[in-house]
Amino acid sequence: MSISFIQKFTVSASRWVRSKCRNLGKFLRGSPRLKKWFYPPEKIVTPAEKYREVNVNYFSDLHTQERMLADKQRMAFYHEAIERKIKTGDRVIDLGTGTGILAAFASRQGAGQVYAVDHSSIIEHAKMLAAENGIENVDFEDVHSTKLYLEEPVDVILHEQIGDFLFDEAMVPNVCDLRDRLLKPGGLILPSEFEFYCEPMTMHDDRREPYIWELDDVYGFDFSSMERSRPYDAEYNGLVSCDLGVVKHFLGEVEPVIKVDLNTITESSLPLKVSFSRKVVNPGILDGLVIFMKAKVDHDLELSSSPLDPKRAPHWGFRILRLDQVNTELGDDLEVTLRVKDWADPETWRWTCGVWGGGELNE
Repeated sequence: MSISFIQKFTVSASRWVRSKCRNLGKFLRGSPRLKKWFYPPEKIVTPAEKYREVNVNYFSDLHTQERMLADKQRMAFYHEAIERKIKTGDRVIDLGTGTGILAAFASRQGAGQVYAVDHSSIIEHAKMLAAENGIENVDFEDVHSTKLYLEEPVDVILHEQIGDFLFDEAMVPNVCDLRDRLLKPGGLILPSEFEFYCEPMTMHDDRREPYIWELDDVYGFDFSSMERSRPYDAEYNGLVSCDLGVVKHFLGEVEPVIKVDLNTITESSLPLKVSFSRKVVNPGILDGLVIFMKAKVDHDLELSSSPLDPKRAPHWGFRILRLDQVNTELGDDLEVTLRVKDWADPETWRWTCGVWGGGELNE
């Protein structure tokens, strides 16, 4: 039998099998009963479900917990807030308990009962640590907070659901869900007041990272043609840092662009478009917009992630939304727009900043 005959037979047989498979596929898809069996619909994963999966893995990592516990500003803020606000006999939910340290603070402050909620494996360590430290009035609930059910409402919702960019740990939907279901009327959310900042800024010269197409003379080598391959995804255009040596100064006067009160906010009330202006009072190169937050308990008790605050809580990063570099001058007007599909997912954010100077617009 010749090789050419075998090759022809193989090709013919392959075509016949593919034809029969196509016909079988058409038959199965044409039968409602068989289609459900052989072609089950793909499960649609919502952004919230995707985040929960990431959350479980991230917060079960001991190094993540070490970074939070080593953040002296964070720990002092929460210890002081609990000392000031938790009253003897209070029933408290600790949302996202982690190692259980905030639940322990509340217990030792005199809370009557604490429900420490976490759906990652770190809760097993929290149980052990509570037992070894003599914490007895804490119930550890190994569920996502949306699945937590109690017979009676609580006096306090204690949480540290603060993401690097304020909203990216699903703080608003998770806290609002517990507030609406399990908090007594007039109950306390700790902390409840936040400010979200998005400030035009300039970077230190030795920390500046221009886009590759802005490099037109690297020892005589020109990269400017790379702009034709410019990526537009948010991950590429957003940098994350917790280094105080990156941002040199803000170009305008600093103001929060969103104020959040967890006592009244709803997820649907968060704006999906934020537009604001800044007058340049500190001229320099516009390198981008820097995102940071502030949490407030009292006028003298605040927590900041500002890149220019020497007392910033260092385990929180700040996000730099990159822009093409533009030189600004004193008195220029900056017009900023931030569009968001999902506040909990910074990859859905898009931004622009126009610079008006001498009657002309640069973007």
